[in-house]
Amino acid sequence: MATLHEHAQDGLYIGLMSGTSLDGVDGVLASFSRTGAPQLLGHASSPFPNGLRSELLALNTSGSDELHRAALAANALVGIYADVVHTLLKNTRVAASQIIAMGAHGQTVRHRPREFDGVGYTLQLNQPALLAERTGITVVADLRSRDVAAGGQGAPLVPAFHLGVFGKAGQNVAVLNLGGMSNLSLLRADGSATGFDCGPANALMDYWCHRHTGQWFDAHGQWAAQGHVHQPLLETLLGEALFSQLPPKSTGRDLFNPDWLHNALAQHAALAPHDVQATLAELTAIACANDLQRNLPSASELIVCGGGALNQHLMQRLQALLPSMQVLPSQQRGIDPQQVEAAAFAWLARQCVLGLPGNLPAVTGARGARVLGAIYPA
Repeated sequence: MATLHEHAQDGLYIGLMSGTSLDGVDGVLASFSRTGAPQLLGHASSPFPNGLRSELLALNTSGSDELHRAALAANALVGIYADVVHTLLKNTRVAASQIIAMGAHGQTVRHRPREFDGVGYTLQLNQPALLAERTGITVVADLRSRDVAAGGQGAPLVPAFHLGVFGKAGQNVAVLNLGGMSNLSLLRADGSATGFDCGPANALMDYWCHRHTGQWFDAHGQWAAQGHVHQPLLETLLGEALFSQLPPKSTGRDLFNPDWLHNALAQHAALAPHDVQATLAELTAIACANDLQRNLPSASELIVCGGGALNQHLMQRLQALLPSMQVLPSQQRGIDPQQVEAAAFAWLARQCVLGLPGNLPAVTGARGARVLGAIYPA
């Protein structure tokens, strides 16, 4: 596979990320070398138009004419991807021909590994052939299905990248990504890494905030900070089996969706909306803190990335629940929180081009290390 580019180990890659938070697309241009962490040379982003956001959300559950709607949504998504790539290249004054490949993960709409027939599936909307046509850049896509085929969860895929950029010899470090869902990477002092999903993060908080305030998210967690945690509701929510499940584990909107929340709310008297928001923030913080204390209590620091790193209330709650650790946003360790996952998919694209594994079996539960992704040449 390394014949795709004679200097595939050293060179420029693009990573694109549109996560379960459904807020839009982030893209990064990264320079990789055989030694050292990648250098991020540029970042561009684009929000989803409201119509596309609503359609992607609707496609997380069964509905009429799904195949047709999903195909058109994938085309529209790739239009946003291509716009972000063109902006990235323009801003950095880099030609498409200089990019070895880009990792385009697609938009996850179903994630049911190991279910139904023992294999299950994970489904991401994407049109990588169209993206290669629109940009003139080799695309690496379909980055989860090989791990699922090998008996894994197909997620999370970022711990190997986290180990390379945030790992510290002789220290236990944890990395927490707060996107639509939350996932932990545990980077051990001996150079090994594990990781898993913890539960919901922004997905439910954003839903509740938009429903009651009209805002797409709770800026800095200010609305949640005005509320009080409703302990009986919190205990109901924490009763979900995933929170006590041992790794490997992954999750998504298949489980943590508005129906799940409303089923829990129905067991309690009507609550003030901002108290529910405070309780959802506490749920996220407690689920992550509990998983970290169970699996790597000796971590010296918790590095937080994803949109949730900008939620000051949530960061304060994490620090209060983890007093023995330093809780800090990833920019204090060199990468903006909104760029970490996109950078990880640039790294995954490079792994695929080089014919190197992209998964960690200790993370996903796969039978072994596998090369992840399908290549669509420029």
